[in-house]
Amino acid sequence: MLRRQAMKLMGSVALLAGYGSVALADMPAPLDNPGDVKIALVRYLSTGDFFQSYLSGVETQAETIGMDLRVFDSRQDAALQADMVDQAIALGVDGIIIQHGLTESMKDAAQRAVDAGIKVVAFDVNVENDAIPQIEQSDYLLGKLALEQALKDNGNAFTAGYVYVPGIAPLDRRNVAWEEVKDANPDITEAAVFGTLDNPIANSIANQARSVMQANPTISVVFAPYDEFAKGVKIAVDEAGMADDVDIYSADVSTADISAMREPGSAWVATVATNPAVVGEVSVRALALLLTGENPGASVVVPPTLITQDFLNEQDIKNMDDLGAQMPQFQHADVAVADWMPLPTR
Repeated sequence: MLRRQAMKLMGSVALLAGYGSVALADMPAPLDNPGDVKIALVRYLSTGDFFQSYLSGVETQAETIGMDLRVFDSRQDAALQADMVDQAIALGVDGIIIQHGLTESMKDAAQRAVDAGIKVVAFDVNVENDAIPQIEQSDYLLGKLALEQALKDNGNAFTAGYVYVPGIAPLDRRNVAWEEVKDANPDITEAAVFGTLDNPIANSIANQARSVMQANPTISVVFAPYDEFAKGVKIAVDEAGMADDVDIYSADVSTADISAMREPGSAWVATVATNPAVVGEVSVRALALLLTGENPGASVVVPPTLITQDFLNEQDIKNMDDLGAQMPQFQHADVAVADWMPLPTR
């Protein structure tokens, strides 16, 4: 009882400092006793700055509401991720966030959770279930905006390398944009397609990119729509002394990415991103809405923004805090919110 009262007091103080509209006592059931609400985050991907920031957002929003969060990390083991959903079910959690994964391994596991009466949301994994809202960054738009910048910088006739791993929902959605751009610009030559999610991802991509760049020295554009992919390509391009000859276009952003993009002569010229911490917060809020009987919608989309190397240099942006100061949409997304819901302070 004391712990519950303390959680309510902490949440109320945080709310008053940030938004000042409601108190936690006004939250609908079952969140009116938030410490009693247990949720699980079941992760497929966790390597890299994006996923650490996403986790931070999940933790912060869950703490602000007062939820008891359990984190399960399968480290890209599809069978283990499905088992972890079953572990969360056995623990008696009230809600589950499924973060990334493969449709074939997660579809049945997600259905088992729904059958057990557990509310479920899915971030960047298609579990083919109408009862489960999909949280996404508008991955198609992430790819489209990056490729529009590539066309702006390089015209519509260039030789390209493409980093892609099929079967991962966000990459598949970004791939749609790539296929559209190729169809609309027949003078773009796709010289090589490569990719892996083997850990550590950036180093594994770098090993592949070395061979690809050596075999295809005319590549002038690389579309690497995930920041760990872009890091790997940049390593290979730098080692080959090709930074002046290649432009890298990516998706996602972190403080480390900003530093890499701002290195003198960096080949990484643009990325399109949301704040992964904000996406994590939205994932928890969508689940909270489900738990209280509200419908966040079948698709919960956090809109992305184009970030260019030139912008970062012109504004002297060194980290995510600087980026948020220059781009307010990185601080908060007005997505999956309700009048009663406490939000993290900024």
